[in-house]
Amino acid sequence: MMKNAFMEKALELARQSANEGEVPVGAVIVKDNRIIACGRNRRELGKNALYHAEIEAIDNACKALGGWRLWQCEMYVTLEPCPMCAGAIINSRIKAVYYGASDNKAGSFGSVADFNRLPYNHKPEIYAGIMADEAQNLLTEFFYNLRQNKKSRTD
Repeated sequence: MMKNAFMEKALELARQSANEGEVPVGAVIVKDNRIIACGRNRRELGKNALYHAEIEAIDNACKALGGWRLWQCEMYVTLEPCPMCAGAIINSRIKAVYYGASDNKAGSFGSVADFNRLPYNHKPEIYAGIMADEAQNLLTEFFYNLRQNKKSRTD
């Protein structure tokens, strides 16, 4: 049951991003069944390719814990991590990742690539499909509205 509560918080962060015109992705990092850090997509607002939800959450968790090793932590994220975020998850030694929607364009824990099949020194436990319908619906609605807005500007 706690897993859904943590994913619900990630979905709330994703909705905030969507309301700001960002691709709706949210992430939380949990230690000892308590959220210690959050992140959400801010690439458009920050005009920076690195401003992914997972990267922001990892940065905030490192600051909160005073170190870069997050081996006692779990991440809940609404979308399967991309290669950059998967690398950051591996490098920070996050114990487990729970994600909602699969990413058939950039997912790096099973969809396009599986970083856990490569000989990296750390392999987080991966749990896919946590509240997947809610996460996917949020993304689908966001991109539908984006296309509609683009279409109405060209009409």
